[in-house]
Amino acid sequence: MITESHARHTGRLLVTAAFVTSLGNNVQLISGALLVIRAEHTMMSVGWLYIAVAIPQAVLSPFFGRLADRVDRRALWILSDVASTVVALALPLWLWLGHGGDAGAPVYLANLALAVLAALFFPVSSALIKERIPPARLRHFNAHYEMATQAGMLLSATVGGLAVQAVGAVPLLLVNAGTFVVSAVCVAAIGRRGQEARPQEAFPVVGKADANGNANPDTNGVRTQSGDTPDTLLAPPRAAPLPMGRLIVLFAQGSVVVTVFNALLPKFVLGDLHQGAGTFGAVDALGSLGFLLATAAYKVSGRRFGDLGTAVAGFLLCAVLFVFQPLFGLAGVLLLVPVGAFVFGQARIASRNLLMTEVGPDRAGRAFGVANGGGLAATIVVMLLAAQVTDRLGIAYGFAVTAVLSAVTTAAAALGLFRARGGASHDPGRPRERHLADRGDADRSRGVRGVDHPAVADVEADVADA
Repeated sequence: MITESHARHTGRLLVTAAFVTSLGNNVQLISGALLVIRAEHTMMSVGWLYIAVAIPQAVLSPFFGRLADRVDRRALWILSDVASTVVALALPLWLWLGHGGDAGAPVYLANLALAVLAALFFPVSSALIKERIPPARLRHFNAHYEMATQAGMLLSATVGGLAVQAVGAVPLLLVNAGTFVVSAVCVAAIGRRGQEARPQEAFPVVGKADANGNANPDTNGVRTQSGDTPDTLLAPPRAAPLPMGRLIVLFAQGSVVVTVFNALLPKFVLGDLHQGAGTFGAVDALGSLGFLLATAAYKVSGRRFGDLGTAVAGFLLCAVLFVFQPLFGLAGVLLLVPVGAFVFGQARIASRNLLMTEVGPDRAGRAFGVANGGGLAATIVVMLLAAQVTDRLGIAYGFAVTAVLSAVTTAAAALGLFRARGGASHDPGRPRERHLADRGDADRSRGVRGVDHPAVADVEADVADA
C-alpha cells in the first residue's frame, strides 16, 4: 500500500525527472536555433529546424501512446532516457574522432533520433503519472510537474545560449547526455509497480455502501439528513464527462504556442534587437520565474475559478499579451515575457489537470500521445505560417498571427466544453474540495453536524497540504 510519505517521494522523483528530461530534450535544439539564426538571419531557417524535429513526434506519439497503455510504463521511460543518452553522446564522440568536417548531417540525424525518443517519452511519462500518483494528490502534483517541464524548456535556451557562447557546442552535448542519466536514475528509484498498490487501491474509499445503498459498517452508520455517508462525500461528484477531443485540443494548443514562441524569441532578441546570448538568456530566465510564480498562483486560481475557467481565461489573456510583446523593444520583452509565462503557466497546469483527471488510467498513454502528436502537427502548420509572415512583414506580425490562431482555437474548444459542463450537475473543472466544502455548508445550513470520519480527515489534510 502506498503511504503518504512514499507518494510524496515518488512525486518529487517524477518532477525532477521531468525537469531534467525537458532540459535535455530542448537544450540541443535551442542551441541549434541560436546558431542557425546567427548564420542565416531568417525566421524560416529556425522554423525548418523545429519542423524537422516535430514531424517524427507528430507521427509516432499516438502509436507510442497506445504502447504505453500495454507495456510497463516505468521501463519505457527508462528505456527512452538510456537511448537518449546514447544518441546525445554519439555526436560529440563522432566529432572528437576526427569526423568533424561538415557536421550538419550528424547534427540533424542526432536531433531526429532525439525527437523520436521524445515522442515515446511524452505519453509514457503522462501515463506513468496517472498510474503512480494518488488521485487526491493529482492536482497538487500536476502544478509542480508542468512548472518543471516548462521551466526546463525555457531554461534550455538560457543554458544553450550561454554555453555555446562560452565553451562551444561539443561540451554542451555531454551535459545534454547527463540530464538523461539523471532522469533514468530518478524513475528507476520509484520502484516497480508490483512493489506497491496502484493509487486507486492504495487510498481506498472506506465505508462504501452495499448494493442496497446501506452504509458499510466501516462508516459506523454515519449518515446526514441528505442521505450522505462518508463514502458519498469522498466519491467524485457525478457529472457528465467533458468531450475528450476538445480537452485534447485545449491542452495541445498550449504546446503550439510555447514551441512557436521559442522560435520567435531568438529571431526577435538576436536578429531584430541585435542583442547577445546573455540578454537572450536573461529574458528566458525571467520567463522561468513567471512559471514558478504561476505554480503558486494556480493553487488559488484553480480553487477559485476551477480548472476549466482558469485554462480558458489564461490562454485567451496570454494571446493578448503575445500581441504586445514585440511592440515595445527590449523593455517590453523583459516586462511582458514573465507576465505571459505567469498567465500561460496557470492555464497550462489547469488544462493538463483537466485532461489527466478525465481520462481513465488504461487510456492515459493514448490520450496524451494524441495530444502530443496533434499538437506537434499543428505546430508545423503554425510555424510555417508564422515564419512566412515574419520574414515578409516583420516579427510583430508573426507574434500576432500566432496569438490569433491560439485565441480562436481556445475559444472553439471552450465553447464545447462549457456547453457540456452546462448539462452536468457539477463542473468537472471545479476543484473537488470546493464541492465537498459546499456539501458541508449545505448540511450545516440544515443543522447537521460535520462528519467525523478518518477518511474525511485524510482528504481534508491533502487539501490543506495542496
